[in-house]
Amino acid sequence: MRSCGIVVEYNPFHNGHRYHAKKARELSGADIVVAVMSGNFLQRGEPAIIDKWARAQAALENGVDLVVELPFAWAVQSADYFAKGSIKLLQALNCDALCFGTDSDASFNYEEYGRFFIEEKKAIDQLFHELPIGWSYPEKMAEVVSQLYPAAQAFPPNHILGLSYAKENALYPRPMEIFPLPRVDQGYHDEDLIHDQFASATGIRRGVLAGEDVSAFVPSQTLVELQQQPLSWADFWPYLNYQLRASSLEQLQGIYQMKEGLEHRLTEQMAESFSEYLGKISTKRYTQPRLQRLLTYVLLQVKEAEIQAEQKKTLLHVLGFTENGQAYLNQKKKQFALPLAAKIGQKEKAQHLLTYRADQIYQLVHPQEQNIGRFPIQV
Repeated sequence: MRSCGIVVEYNPFHNGHRYHAKKARELSGADIVVAVMSGNFLQRGEPAIIDKWARAQAALENGVDLVVELPFAWAVQSADYFAKGSIKLLQALNCDALCFGTDSDASFNYEEYGRFFIEEKKAIDQLFHELPIGWSYPEKMAEVVSQLYPAAQAFPPNHILGLSYAKENALYPRPMEIFPLPRVDQGYHDEDLIHDQFASATGIRRGVLAGEDVSAFVPSQTLVELQQQPLSWADFWPYLNYQLRASSLEQLQGIYQMKEGLEHRLTEQMAESFSEYLGKISTKRYTQPRLQRLLTYVLLQVKEAEIQAEQKKTLLHVLGFTENGQAYLNQKKKQFALPLAAKIGQKEKAQHLLTYRADQIYQLVHPQEQNIGRFPIQV
C-alpha cells in the first residue's frame, strides 16, 4: 500500500483541506493518505478553535485515511522544530511521499533544496551567526537562504514550512518523494471571506468569531462544531492572566524559551483582554507567533526538560482511521520506527505528559474533550 503523508492543523477543516487530501492522493499515486495533525494547541501558539477529535473526524470523512497526533513538544514550535517532529512521525509511519501546500512558484524544486541544505550546512551556519543579533530567527533564515540559494526568493508562511520539511526530509536514508501543491484559495493570512469555494482558515476563524456565515467554506459537520463552542485565546485569557500575575520573575525565567529578559516585558504590560495584551507586548523583533508560543508555555508552565523528554519519547498516537487506514496499520505496524498507541493509558500518559497537560488545560474551557482511554475514531 503506497502512502502519502500530509502535515496539518485543520483549524478548522475547510474545503481547501479536502482539496489538499484529494490532490495528495492523485499527485503521489497513493492508496493511503496519512495526516500528522497538531493537537489542541497549534504551531503559532493558539488554542484550536475546535478540539482535535472533531478535526480528525472531519479529515477522515473528507479524504484522509489515517490521522496521527503531533505531540505538543513538536506542535507548538517554530517552523524548523515543527517540521522536524512532523517528518519524524511520517518517516516512522513508512510514508512513501509527502504533499504540502505552498505559496511558492510551482517550478521550485524542494527536493533539490533539501539536498543543498544538507551539503552546505557549514556555510549556512556561519552566515546565520554573522547576521545582526536583533534579527528574528525567520528574518535570519530568510536572509541566509536568499544569499546562498537565490531560487528561494519569497518567504510566505507555507513556503517557509515547505523549506523546513524539505531539509528535514533530506536527512533520512530514504527521503519521501515530495509533491508541492500550489495554493488555489486565499493567502495564508487573508481574513476576508470571499464567497467562492475556498477561504483561508484565518478568514474562517475571524468570520466565526464575528458571527458571519461560513457555511460555504466548511463541511457540514465542521459547521455544526463551529456553531457550538468556537474557542480562541480570549477563552484562556483568565487562566493566562492568573499565571502572569501569580508567577515571580524567577519562576517565569524557568519557562521554556523565556530568553532575553522577556519575563520583564510580559509582566510590565497588563491588559483587560488577550488581544489588547498581545498588541502591547509584540514588536518587530518579538513577533506575535513567537510571543503566542511563549504565552502558551506560560499557560501550561512548560520547562525545557519536559520538551526534551517528550521529544525523545515520541509516540504514534492514532486519533482515527478509515477502513483503508486500518488495513495500512495492520500491514505496516511491525515496521513502524516509533511505538504505536491506539489509546492513551497511564503508560502512554507518562511518555506524553505535556500533551496530556495541554489537553487538561483545554478541558478547562471545553470539558467535552477527552483523551485518557479514548479509542480512535473509525470512519
